[in-house]
Amino acid sequence: MNEKRMTEEQHFEEMIAEESICIADNLVFEKPETLLDTPMHYCPGCGHGVAHRLIAEAIDELGIQDKTIGVAPVGCSVLAYQYLNIDMSEAAHGRASAVATGIKRVLPDKYVFSYQGDGDLAAIGTGETLHTCNRGENILIIFINNGIYGMTGGQMAPTTLPGMKSTTTPFGRDVKIMGNPLKITEMIAQLPGVYYCTRVAVNSPVNVRKAKKAILNGFKYQDHKKGLSFVEIVSNCPSNWKMNPVESNKWMEENMFPFYTLGDMKVPNLNLPSESKGE
Repeated sequence: MNEKRMTEEQHFEEMIAEESICIADNLVFEKPETLLDTPMHYCPGCGHGVAHRLIAEAIDELGIQDKTIGVAPVGCSVLAYQYLNIDMSEAAHGRASAVATGIKRVLPDKYVFSYQGDGDLAAIGTGETLHTCNRGENILIIFINNGIYGMTGGQMAPTTLPGMKSTTTPFGRDVKIMGNPLKITEMIAQLPGVYYCTRVAVNSPVNVRKAKKAILNGFKYQDHKKGLSFVEIVSNCPSNWKMNPVESNKWMEENMFPFYTLGDMKVPNLNLPSESKGE
């Protein structure tokens, strides 16, 4: 019996070798060169890992690994520098867009992006963010919105939904006392310095593809030198939402997406010859 099994296995191996099935042209998945082989720090089901991979894929496809500089501030987003094989700079809490501005002005030929969470960008960094966008700095801001402070204890963030529970709103966010959530992307889209502004998600294969296209555009549009690109990624936070990954994705689809509508808020006029590069 064992001899027969060994004969079948050898035949199978010989068949694979003969037909050259395992060749580069047949590969459907490989790790991006820009993505470091790092043990995962994020909680199971978190969208940060997918976002990191999409950034790495975009950089690889554009061939700009040696020309890209990222800025990561405080929060879960601070771990980005451990995953991406590019030049990275740390920034104080909320100041990533200001640091990115300085880097881009000193090194205008580099592709510069900041990677920020909602507690960082929409709370302590609101002023830096709005003014960076209004000035039309030629950078890409990637904004992860999970409606809560992820790393510092699950407190209410400016993006926390009405009625949503957190460690500082155990009975739910009361808009009469705590105000309404900020729809940052809609606010940003109104500023004249913003060239491209969109909101995406990474919860499904279709949305992942759309998110990757948005990130690709954000890098490409820096070649146009016409303003800032802003990509919001609506994500989940299973740990602080007190849900498993499947439950958190379902809750996000049923509650976050109706409030934070996915789609483009502001896009360049791609009919112009000078902008055909971003198609």
